[in-house]
Order: sequence, then structure tokens, then C-alpha cells
Amino acid sequence: MTRKLALVTGASRGLGAAFAELLAQKGWDVVAVARTVGGLEELDDRVKALGLPGAGNLTLAPMDVTNEDAMRHLCRQVHDRWGGAQLWVHAAVHAAPLAPAGSVDMKDWDKSIATNVRATGSLIPLIEPLLIEGAGTALFLEDARGGQKFFGAYGATKAAQIALAQSWAQETAKHGPRVVIATPGPLPTATRARFFPGEDRSVLLDPRAEATRILDSL
Repeated sequence: MTRKLALVTGASRGLGAAFAELLAQKGWDVVAVARTVGGLEELDDRVKALGLPGAGNLTLAPMDVTNEDAMRHLCRQVHDRWGGAQLWVHAAVHAAPLAPAGSVDMKDWDKSIATNVRATGSLIPLIEPLLIEGAGTALFLEDARGGQKFFGAYGATKAAQIALAQSWAQETAKHGPRVVIATPGPLPTATRARFFPGEDRSVLLDPRAEATRILDSL
């Protein structure tokens, strides 16, 4: 393996897109996974528009992380092409609409569990061998909403995801892969706009700056 590879799940927008763009600029090969084809194409356009001679290759993978067969096939392709991975950034999330716990829509509840919990649980055993082979790091993004009013579906499932990552980190502390949980600052993402409509977005942090800060901390 001659080039460093990053797998970014949830790469079409927000912090996931910022990570994918920044890593490509730094010369990493990046496999960008997301359901939103348009967002992935915009990411690709931004990277190409920079015209940096040392930029890495950006591979777009328009698929849903809840599709276990598709993700298994993707991980096999990553293994066959690169042999392993040096970084997995897991930014894929379903942000259910805010609602009182007594009024949570069951479709949103099921989708929150499928994306935030089940998909994470199915991805870890698929990606762990790639990270072991590449002496890599798994990066999870904390969003401490658990227990806050109206954040029942999102907060509970996101907290479960982080608890799973914390267990994985303890289990692999001696032999790897390294598992890191970072807490980004408030960002002007579409998800936050749905949670806090009317918020003054000018005071929020730039996703690229936060991605840079978190990568530097690694």
C-alpha cells in the first residue's frame, strides 16, 4: 500500500464532506460514501476545482450504510484495491425531527436505530480488518444530545452509537485499531438547521476548520 486511504461514511454534506475534501487535498485517497449522489458530485467538483497536483484520488460510493450487502461488497473492494485503510471517519447519521418522547414517530425511530445503531454495529466488523491491516484509526463524532428534551430518537440512538464505539476503543486499546471519539463544535449544517431553525448561523464554526482541528489532534 503506497498511498494512505480514508473511508468516510456520510461524506456528502456537513462535517463528513469537510473531512473527505480536506483529506483529498492532503494527498489521501478517499472513498466517500453517502446516499446523496448530488452531494457526492458537488464534493468531487470542489476537489477537482482546486487543481492541486498532490491531491489524492476521490472515489464516490453512492450507497446507504444500512445496506449491509452493499457495504460488505465495498469493504471487499477496498481490501482488493488498497489492502487496508488508515482512517475511517463515521459521519453518517439520521437526525430524526424533534419530538416529545411520547410523540416519537415510529418510522423515524426505526430509521434512527437502523442508521445510528445497527449500521454502526454492522460496519465495525467489516472495517476493523481493513484498519488492522493499515494500522489505522476509526473516528466517531460525539453529539451529546442524549437526555435533552425533544431529542429522544436522535439522542438515544446517537448515544448508543458512541457507547458502542467506546466499548470498541477499550477492546482494541492494546492491539488496535485505534478508536477515537471527537466532539465537534456547533456547525452550520443542515441537521443543525432542522434542530434550531432561526439560529444565527454566523456565530457557528466552519466545518473545514473543525475537520482540520480534529485531524490535527489525531
